[in-house]
Amino acid sequence: MSDDKLRCALVYRLESSGPSDSGESGIALSNLSGNCTLLAKYDHASDYEGSGGGGGGLYGDRDKNYAEAVGMVVGNDPPSGLGEEGVIGGFKICISDAHQVIYGADSEGLCLAIVTGLKYPSRTAISMLTELYTPYSEQFALQAKSATTDSLTKKSKKILSQLCTKYDDSTKVDKASALNSKVEAVQATMQDNIAAMLKNTEQAESLAERSNQLNEQANVFQKKSKDLKKQMRCKNIKMTIILVTLVVGVLVIILVPLIVRAKNAAKGGRMLRGFLEEIGEA
Repeated sequence: MSDDKLRCALVYRLESSGPSDSGESGIALSNLSGNCTLLAKYDHASDYEGSGGGGGGLYGDRDKNYAEAVGMVVGNDPPSGLGEEGVIGGFKICISDAHQVIYGADSEGLCLAIVTGLKYPSRTAISMLTELYTPYSEQFALQAKSATTDSLTKKSKKILSQLCTKYDDSTKVDKASALNSKVEAVQATMQDNIAAMLKNTEQAESLAERSNQLNEQANVFQKKSKDLKKQMRCKNIKMTIILVTLVVGVLVIILVPLIVRAKNAAKGGRMLRGFLEEIGEA
């Protein structure tokens, strides 16, 4: 029950072991017997959860004797400082691993208690008990003095349910709680924003690292492409030289014999003309 929910409201009568030392009406702290009688109870959690708010009763239907448990707490450590008549006081808070019990009483032994989740503000719980006391004491104070166990539950249901409904959400009745809830909401939002910023920063750093890697790879690729370009240029020059050499060689092989033949033919023609000329002169 580690939450901020209001669970139930209970009314007890603190039993006295004898008359007041002062002889006045009411009970003296020294006369408390350590016993208390349950007068009324209202399981707000059961009504809330039964109407669709959750599943299960005060303790998930595991403990049907919660009123007795709270009665033992009140009886073992009753409210103190009960002096002024017609005023509830002596508030005490009993905290367990599962829930907390807040209770107080007046000088006549009328004790009001509520059970809440651990996160329910005790300040708000005390305000509820203080507000509940006035109408409840006006309506049931006389009956509470002689009422038997659980005899006022049905009669008290309306007033108890109204106050429980009003104080069910502590942020609606307590400005400090509302402000605290807003602060917690802002903190949660800020934490989410910071987490998002850190995530974005990590992503940005990752992108920057990848960008650097890509730049390095691009530089390596550019260098390799330049080297490859130079190699291809050298190969092209070599191929050009080889082709030119082959062409020149082929031309030499073809043209040289033709030139030689042409020279020989020209030389033979001159010799023939000279021989003919000599014959003609003879």
